[in-house]
Amino acid sequence: MTMNLFSDCTLCPRNCHVDRSQGQTGYCGMTDQLVVARAALHLWEEPCISGQQGSGTVFFSGCAMKCVYCQNYAIAQGLTGKKISIERLYEIFLELQDKKAHNINLVTPSHYVPQIILAIDRAKRNGLRLPIVYNSSGYENTDTLRLLEGYVDIYLPDFKYQSKTIAQKYSNCADYFTYAAAAVKEMVHQVGKPTFDKNNLMTKGVIVRHLTLPGYLEDSKAVIKFLHETFGNTIWISIMNQYTPMQTTKSFPELNRKINKKEYEELIEYAVSLGVENGFIQEGETASESFIPAFNEEGV
Repeated sequence: MTMNLFSDCTLCPRNCHVDRSQGQTGYCGMTDQLVVARAALHLWEEPCISGQQGSGTVFFSGCAMKCVYCQNYAIAQGLTGKKISIERLYEIFLELQDKKAHNINLVTPSHYVPQIILAIDRAKRNGLRLPIVYNSSGYENTDTLRLLEGYVDIYLPDFKYQSKTIAQKYSNCADYFTYAAAAVKEMVHQVGKPTFDKNNLMTKGVIVRHLTLPGYLEDSKAVIKFLHETFGNTIWISIMNQYTPMQTTKSFPELNRKINKKEYEELIEYAVSLGVENGFIQEGETASESFIPAFNEEGV
């Protein structure tokens, strides 16, 4: 595995071609130095990921998307996090296993794929036996994903937009749909249909998340329709209502409100009308900053 991928970086669709091995940074804002903001048990994922004991989440700093409404703004912008070695990363995996995590959940990992593969190899040689979850924005290069075949058990990508206009406005990537569609196809190819253990925890498979944005119900419907018509029951779809206005959305007045109950129910009813059966929905008060973990370098 080739750390030299950093010398002309094209790990993500931004294709920055910078030399991260020499301290340069591209769109993600990161060099080839691993930076992690938090490593801890996390109970707020889908039930088949978090279970009763929690998912062993590792939050990486930096991001190739940097959406204007990002709930993890501090880490996406690289404003927090601790520099660590590959050796420390595999130790973190084993520590999370010792804490009875159900899986190792890699959050925003795309720009660190070469180090992650090395860390997984070393951790497995030292007793790691948990499923690996790749938790990403969905904005992925399929060549990078192919490096992960045999390493990742569960893919947990977002699928944010169908519209080029909306993708450009809020995430500066009009090509989002093209890359995300190809990424999910590759993910399904690698891990196949979802499988679960006796405790209803996912052991293999793809869960695609869609976060509903205020005022964009029709784009959300287009995303759900595409996913269902393209992948059917080979994936689970997680339809999320937890959008939370942040300080960063003040210059986007249309985003400065939560999703209302009527909008969300209409989207769920639409999914049901399409025939979506394998899905997750959110109930209760999920749109709250209290659901955003503290990125205080816990466990790092």
